[in-house]
Amino acid sequence: MTTLSANLDCAPTGDAASTPGAAPHPWLAELRARLSPATILRADEPLAKRTTLRVGGRADFYAEPVNERELTALVQWCAERRLPWFLLGRGSNLLIRDGGLRGLVVCLAAPAFSAIDVVGNHLHCGAGARLKQVAMTAKQRALTGLEFLEGIPGSVGGALRMNAGAMGSWTFDVVESLRYMDAGGGVHEAEVAEVAVEYRCCPLLRENIALGAVLRGHPSSREVVNQRLQTFNKKRWDSQPAAPSAGCIFKNPTTVPAGKLIDELGLKGMRVGQAMVSQEHGNFIVNEGGATAREVLDLIELIRARARQARGIDLHTEVEIVGED
Repeated sequence: MTTLSANLDCAPTGDAASTPGAAPHPWLAELRARLSPATILRADEPLAKRTTLRVGGRADFYAEPVNERELTALVQWCAERRLPWFLLGRGSNLLIRDGGLRGLVVCLAAPAFSAIDVVGNHLHCGAGARLKQVAMTAKQRALTGLEFLEGIPGSVGGALRMNAGAMGSWTFDVVESLRYMDAGGGVHEAEVAEVAVEYRCCPLLRENIALGAVLRGHPSSREVVNQRLQTFNKKRWDSQPAAPSAGCIFKNPTTVPAGKLIDELGLKGMRVGQAMVSQEHGNFIVNEGGATAREVLDLIELIRARARQARGIDLHTEVEIVGED
């Protein structure tokens, strides 16, 4: 997920772009003229359904480009109009505020961005490929080392952007090279040694779009890979909630895991409206049905205040919080 900030003083808001019988926003026709009919383009698009937490407002414009050429056209149009754009993956590790997102939201869901090709011990993956499918493809080819990706509810692009991790492994542990697009629409390739990464972040992809990556596996057997998948899956579902969530809310402090801290503070089950601290894992906030982003944000602040007051620990959010109130 990538954001570029800019002023947007005259974007469509409210229901004007989606009310039956209302005239479409003139920018929509302008942008559509640059794109093929195969590219999905809509105005005033609801975003809650596109996040794993199921909260958030609307996007002024929403697009699913059919290929890289049309992605370039979208990025260049935003630059011309001085509009912000936001790259949306599968919506995990993401909290969109109730006022939604200004400008253009882009999702790389088209087949051109989702391919997975196996060459020897390497998987050439598009940014839109689901991490679960990456892990399953590796299993079919008897390649180990990628099993940790199976339970992360995201795409390759999102995993690269956040250096997503699970089960003691991180995305960039298995990356050999990546391909990305800059803010002007130019395409680049980089070896992993050239790319700086941090805990839950790849700075290069804060303002550039991940297009894909080459991931490295190791020869094994399907039986070994399947056993590792089963072990990781059991561990995950024994400790994580099934209800809608964004994943871990807070980064782990240096002194204690965030989930353990929240548990020790007796905050499991605490709620604001329909947002609740998970009973299964203290570092998850779940949507009990109909929660708003404001309720989740208020609950986050209550947890942070309790941690500061009781332990002197300042919790920092791991989930990416975007949009307007």
